[in-house]
Amino acid sequence: MALNGAQKAAALMLAIGEETSSRLFSRMHEDEIRDVSAAMSQLGTVQASAIEELCGEFVANMASAGNLVGSFETTERMLLKTLPKERVAQIMEEIRGPAGRTMWDKLGNVSEAVLANYLKNEYPQTVAVVLSKVRPDHAARVLALLPEGFAMEVVMRMLRMETVQKEALEGVERTLKAEFMSNLARASRRDAHEMMADIFNNLDRTAEGRIMAALEERNRDSAEKIRGLMFTFEDLQRLDGASVQMLLRTVEKDKLALSLKGASEGVKTMFFKNLSERASKMLKDDIAALGPVRLRDVDEAQAAIVTLAKDLAAQGQIQMADGQEAMVG
Repeated sequence: MALNGAQKAAALMLAIGEETSSRLFSRMHEDEIRDVSAAMSQLGTVQASAIEELCGEFVANMASAGNLVGSFETTERMLLKTLPKERVAQIMEEIRGPAGRTMWDKLGNVSEAVLANYLKNEYPQTVAVVLSKVRPDHAARVLALLPEGFAMEVVMRMLRMETVQKEALEGVERTLKAEFMSNLARASRRDAHEMMADIFNNLDRTAEGRIMAALEERNRDSAEKIRGLMFTFEDLQRLDGASVQMLLRTVEKDKLALSLKGASEGVKTMFFKNLSERASKMLKDDIAALGPVRLRDVDEAQAAIVTLAKDLAAQGQIQMADGQEAMVG
């Protein structure tokens, strides 16, 4: 049978014996150990001829590489020839420590329901650190699934959080049994209210209204700051005519119809008046043809259009009516 990379490694390690294999395992990354172990447990019988061929392939690959030895020490010496000592120390600390850069990507691939179910049993400060580091849209979905009182404790800690201390990240690392870049502890972070505005932008309107109302009771100033930094579907009315035309040329027509199903008359009028009479009638017909729709579907369509508007603004293609860039934060 044809073996993939992990299966080849598993077969080779079985062939060289437990003692040598255990030393190799001790030098592997956790993900590599998991992949090789999984392949090893499911390998089944491998013919002697296949093992012989595999060993030959391994020796040939080693021979073609020449006498090269990669290590922390050789890497550090090479970096020191071209980079400042402080920068090299930072890079080596990232390399020597757990490979934290991929940690948040991994968390981003975890179902929000699974992540919320796990985090609801953790300290609010731990959850605040996690949600401050993952993507705002993912953080919003997790936050919406947390118990209301607990979610508010998390929000309050995120608002009060300054630079994330190394000790806090190490605590989260132990709690999640995962990996963090050590330099995240020193990384400066943007304004907490801007971060929360991004998260609130990604909440559905029911969760947003519930959490915002609770926040107003706890901290009205913070609630007002967050609301001022948010850019919502209704804020599209602040776009000038040329920007609306650009948005209309870019947006998916089915998303536009769905988003307007639950929009205010002001937003609907803005879009209709920037279309030809024929196109405006067709859009109205499309909206009417939708019939009853789920509020969640409308929210998702509106969020997609807001995201598109933000992207266009970042590219300088759309502006506010007063000449300012369309997006903040």
